Amino acid sequence: MAASSVLHVKKPAARLGGTTFDNGRKLSRRAHELIPGGAHTYAKGDDQYPELAPGFIARGKGSHVWDLDGNEYIEYGMGLRSVTLGHAYRPVMEAAIEQMQYGTNFVRPAPIEVECAECFLELVPTAEMVKFGKHGSDALDGAVRLARAHTGRDHVAICNDHPFFSVSDWFIGATPMPGGIPQRTRAYTLGFRYNDLQSVAALFESHPDQIACVVLEPARLDEPEPGFLSSLKDLCHRNGALLVFDEMLTGFRWHKSGAQHIYGVTPDLSCFGKAMGNGYALSALAGKREIMQLGGYEHDRERVFLLSTTHGAETHALAAGIATMKTYRDQDVVGHLYRQGRKLREGVTAAARDAGVADQVQCLGRDCALLFTTRDADGNPSQEFRALFMQEMIRRGVLAPSFVISYSHTDADVAHTIEATAEALRIYRKALEGNVRDYLVGRPLKPVFRPYG
Repeated sequence: MAASSVLHVKKPAARLGGTTFDNGRKLSRRAHELIPGGAHTYAKGDDQYPELAPGFIARGKGSHVWDLDGNEYIEYGMGLRSVTLGHAYRPVMEAAIEQMQYGTNFVRPAPIEVECAECFLELVPTAEMVKFGKHGSDALDGAVRLARAHTGRDHVAICNDHPFFSVSDWFIGATPMPGGIPQRTRAYTLGFRYNDLQSVAALFESHPDQIACVVLEPARLDEPEPGFLSSLKDLCHRNGALLVFDEMLTGFRWHKSGAQHIYGVTPDLSCFGKAMGNGYALSALAGKREIMQLGGYEHDRERVFLLSTTHGAETHALAAGIATMKTYRDQDVVGHLYRQGRKLREGVTAAARDAGVADQVQCLGRDCALLFTTRDADGNPSQEFRALFMQEMIRRGVLAPSFVISYSHTDADVAHTIEATAEALRIYRKALEGNVRDYLVGRPLKPVFRPYG
């Protein structure tokens, strides 16, 4: 059967949930014949979800999605945290559609490129110049290239506690999945620990005058200890290196102007994306003029091939970005994320306590970007129990690889999620007391970064 023949979506179910995935499984088999891993993003792969899970999402509206079998779900962590306003959010959708009518790509820049740059720099005033790309790797790669050119050095120091920076060799070579990356390239990337200034200082001591930049997320699950980020910046500058913030997740969530605004530390370069375009492919590399302008030609230093892609400034993505950023500017999006996330944290925490699994299932991180733990009876992180918890949430109409909230999540969504969590955790408790395999249908999940299988 041709793949296209199973793409007709049933009328949306009147109820949330459902465990019939026939159409999704049929297309999944076809996908694995055509696409390595069955998906174009590893985090969306079958190995990241339990067997009782929708194989494909056919459409979404607000915080809800429907699969190929007509099952409806409340979704969290939408679009790998890029859809922060909501699926098919009307102002963004209409801006992109309007712009498409005038063409999407030309042989010279479009005026909207300047408009989008102005909009971004107004919202993120700590930056002086900006260059747009399509995804986070574009921005981080450009930052590393600029840092190496500006300093004349080759090594890059990355935070080992932060899971992902780029698809390029400089980062992938430092992961547990370095296949295809030359050993010599891997040696240029060094690791340090978050909130551990001494681990960074040790790298500068062991690699004097060799480190071009230090790359990290300003925060993730843990908050920076008092003075850590400012001291890190001073340490970098004393050793002739640049400080680079990856704000893919914190940008437009921690604050509309980024986590750097909250913590009062301006990096030399910073990278934004994900929530910046509400799911449209748009990212930004921003920073100090003296560094950024190396990617231009109005200077007398050796030029840097910074970011130059055929689709880097597609006009409809820029229009979506402008509409998204204006929504952040004009509405209390971030406040909503914090408020709804706090309700969700409190409800999940109470449900875990009531089910007797408070040591196993906990909410981590800021209210605006919650993750959950799934530990076994000994307190160890467990892919089996993660699969079980996600399975039971899916049965109850919640698709939740995380509890990362969006602007479209309503009080009713949060209430339903808390109720579903309470029911799922009762199963979780039984699995702790017995054998998790008696309750989990199929295989456990697997980490994305693994060398085999």
